[in-house]
Amino acid sequence: MLKSYEELSPIAIDCLKEIGNIGSSYAASSMSTMLSKSVEMHVPEVRLMDFQSVIDEMGGPEKVIAGILVDLSGDIEGMIMFLLEESFTKIVLDTLMGRQHINLTELDEADISAIIEMGNIMAGSYIGAISSLSGLSVKMAVPSMTVDMMGAVMDLPIIEFSKVGDKVLFIDDGFIIDNIDIKSNIILVPTVESLDILMKKLGVSDD
Repeated sequence: MLKSYEELSPIAIDCLKEIGNIGSSYAASSMSTMLSKSVEMHVPEVRLMDFQSVIDEMGGPEKVIAGILVDLSGDIEGMIMFLLEESFTKIVLDTLMGRQHINLTELDEADISAIIEMGNIMAGSYIGAISSLSGLSVKMAVPSMTVDMMGAVMDLPIIEFSKVGDKVLFIDDGFIIDNIDIKSNIILVPTVESLDILMKKLGVSDD
C-alpha cells in the first residue's frame, strides 16, 4: 500500500510521465481545434516537488499568474491545477476574443470565461489520458480560476493537501502555438489512496 508520494518508484514516475505525454498530446489537439491554430506540444517533464519548490520554479511568490483549479472525484480523488503565465492567456484572448495587449489584472468576465473553458479542455485531456490508460472513471468539477501572486494561488492546494504530504506531481510542459513558445505548468494532486489505486491499475506495485 502506497503511503506517500515519496514512495513512488522510478517505474511509477515513468507511468506518470506517459500520462503527461498522452494528456499533452490530447490537449494540443483540442487547443488546435478551439483556437484554429497550429499547436505543438513540448515533451512534458514530470517531477515530484514540494510546494515551495513549485513556487520558486514558477518565478517566485510575487509573480502574478492565472491558476485554474479542477477538483476530481470518482475513482480518483484530488485536484488538478493549471498554472498559466500571461503569454498563454494573451494568445487565448487574442484568438477567441480579439483582445490584444490585455494583462492578467485587467480581465473581465468574458475573458475569464474563455480562459476557464480552455482550462476545462486541458483538464479533460489529462483526465482522459488517465482514464484511457487505467480504465478508471474520473469526474471533474466545474473549474474555478484565480489571478493572483503565485504564493496566494498556491494557498489552496497547500491547505487542502498538506495533510497527505508536502509533495505534488509537477508537470512542466508547454506548447508551440503559431511558432510562439508558450509555457504551461500543471500540478496534479491525487490523494495517496487514489495514486495507489492508479498505480495498481497500471500494473505498478510499490509494495
